[in-house]
Formats: sequence, C-alpha cells, structure tokens
Amino acid sequence: MTAMTDTSRPFLNRRLTEFGTTIFAEMSALALRTGSINLGQGFPDTDGPQEVREAAVRALRDGRGNQYPPGPGIPELRTAVAAHQQRRYGLTYDPDTEVLVTAGATEAIAAALLALVEPGDEVIAFEPYYDSYAACIAMAGGTRVPVTLRPHFGESASFRLDLDELRDAVTDRTRLLLINTPHNPTGTVLTRAELAAIAELAVERDLLVVTDEVYEHLVFDDAEHVPLAAFPGMRERTVTIGSAGKTFSFTGWKVGWITSAPGLVTAVRSAKQFLTYVASGPFQYAVAEALALPDSYFTAFRDDLEAKRDLLVAGLTEAGFGVFRPTGTYFVTTDIRPLGERDGFAFCRGLPERAGVVAIPNAVFYDHREAGAPFVRFAFCKRTEVLQEAVKRLGAL
Repeated sequence: MTAMTDTSRPFLNRRLTEFGTTIFAEMSALALRTGSINLGQGFPDTDGPQEVREAAVRALRDGRGNQYPPGPGIPELRTAVAAHQQRRYGLTYDPDTEVLVTAGATEAIAAALLALVEPGDEVIAFEPYYDSYAACIAMAGGTRVPVTLRPHFGESASFRLDLDELRDAVTDRTRLLLINTPHNPTGTVLTRAELAAIAELAVERDLLVVTDEVYEHLVFDDAEHVPLAAFPGMRERTVTIGSAGKTFSFTGWKVGWITSAPGLVTAVRSAKQFLTYVASGPFQYAVAEALALPDSYFTAFRDDLEAKRDLLVAGLTEAGFGVFRPTGTYFVTTDIRPLGERDGFAFCRGLPERAGVVAIPNAVFYDHREAGAPFVRFAFCKRTEVLQEAVKRLGAL
C-alpha cells in the first residue's frame, strides 16, 4: 500500500517561503536566451593568476586534498590566512584556534548565523544586502532588521550609512550586526569614522558582529579598507569573513575563511561541520600560495578593476543613467529615473531586448522594495572588450 503524502502543508519550510528562484538565475537565463552581455552576476569572465591555477594542478597530481582535508582547513591555508591578516592589517590570529576555512564566503555567512543566532534574536543588516543574508537569518530563526543605506546625490553621488538610524535600530533583542564593507551592491566603503562608531555601539550594547569583507582588496580612489576587528573591543566579538573567489578570480573554487577569537571560531565550526564538513581540498593548497603573492599582484588587480570601473561608469553616464561611482567592489549602482524609468524589475527584464545587456534590479536586495525600485546594478569584472561592447549597446538607450 502506497503511503499518502500530506499535500495540505507546503513542502518548503515556512521560513524560506519568501525566497523563490533568485533574480540571478532568472537574469542569467534571460541573457542566454537573448544572447545578451551578462553584467548581472558578479563573476569574472577570465581566470586568475596562472601560477595559482598551476598550484591547484600540482596539489591534484600530488594527491594533496583529494581526500577529506582537516575539518578546520589545511594547516598551510590557515597559516597563510593568519599571515595575510598580520601583513595587511597588523591583526594577529592563531592559525590553529582562530582561523576556519569554509566553502566560500556564503557558507561562512550561513555557518556564522546558524551558530550565533537563535529564534527571536534580531540581526541588523544594511540594505540593500547580499541576498543570502536574508535567507541565512531566516534559516537561523532570527528576525531581520534592515538599516537602509541612503542615496546622496551631488558631484560624487554615493550611498551612506545614517549612524543615528543604526543606533535607533538596536533593541534589547538585538544579538548581532551583519556588516558588509566594501559593500555589495552599492560600492560604498565604510569610512574609518563610521567603523569606529559601529565599534563603539557594538561594545556599548554588547553585540556580536559578523563582517563580510570579501572585497577587501578592491577599494579605489582614496578609499581604504579597515577591518572592523582592528577597533578597540572588537576582536573578541567580531567574526571576519574573507574569500579567495573575489581576490583571485577563481569563484568556482569556493574557498573562504573566517578569523575570530577561539570561542567564536569553535561556535561557527560546530555549525559548519554539519553543512559541508569540508570542501575544496586541492584548491586550499593553491589559495595558500595565492595569499603569499607579492603586493604587486594585489595592486595590479585593483588597478585593472579600477580602469574597468571608469570605463563602465563613463559609458553609463553617457547613456543617460544616474551613476553612483563606487569606491569598492566590482559593481556600479545606477539610477534609471533620468531615463524616464522608475521600475527596476521592468527595466532589467526589458533591457536585453532593448540593448542586449543584462543587469540586476537592486530592489531584490531590499526589504523596503520601494527604496530600491529605481536602482539597477551592473558588474564590471569582465574583459575590457566586453565592457566596451556593452557600453556601445547601452548607448542606444
């Protein structure tokens, strides 16, 4: 006798009902169907350094990482992560107790929130936010409290944090601040003064902080990246997330990490071990070598992306968009109202037919959808000739 399935109850966990197919899947499929240039998803269209790729090949051939690596990550990579934090920021971490390797930054975010948040806890996140933040807070049973980065117009248009709004959002139920700088999708880099104020608030209200710093090496102009963990009282309460994908242009390898105090690392590892357990064995050895590359690599990488940013910003401006010039990441947020448009979803769904280019509506990154309605994001982590063709096509608007 066949057991009956109770179809009166939805299959999907109710915590995830608000999250359907991602806009990235929809727009990438639209790009394929229309033959459009995909400036929607944020992944490079070229591989990273040849020597790093060859390091992965060597590891495969030598049988390093082909079986389960250690749960916390291979010692070589944990040591390299600690050395990177010391060399770049003067932050000292013990590779054995204060570094954890993850399956990309996305798993690091998930494991941190699942470990540190309980049902009823409030988590403050800046909106617009990377879409996995909302889903991971929901899976942990937490309550998402958005604090909106507000557009500031003028000669140097940008999105900025209202520190008073952040302070007002903290309640007795607030457990954690989820910070992202450099910020996706706005391209904002929080200033040293803003980070100092966030740190003071976290210490004053005894809050944990998870800080997503995957674009740490992509800061432009006069901006600087300062880890939140470097501020007084923050090292022991901050989980810092890094990633090889954005820094070395090997996004498919899925190698990320966290650095934090031993108790927080142990908590996150307790959740992480029941997600992937381990991942990316041979690639961990390659990333360990990549992190030891000379400063000239990181400088050249940044300079190349800065030139591509300038190319796309100029093209979008000439095409009639309002442009928020990013000081970090590899995304440009634009305002479509100067083009006579107001609905980012409709604009992006029609753009492939109108101009042969795909972008992402920023409203998907907001709880307050109306606040993000007129904004659209383009990625510039593509080959120069691809960006030049995209700019030419967008000129038709």
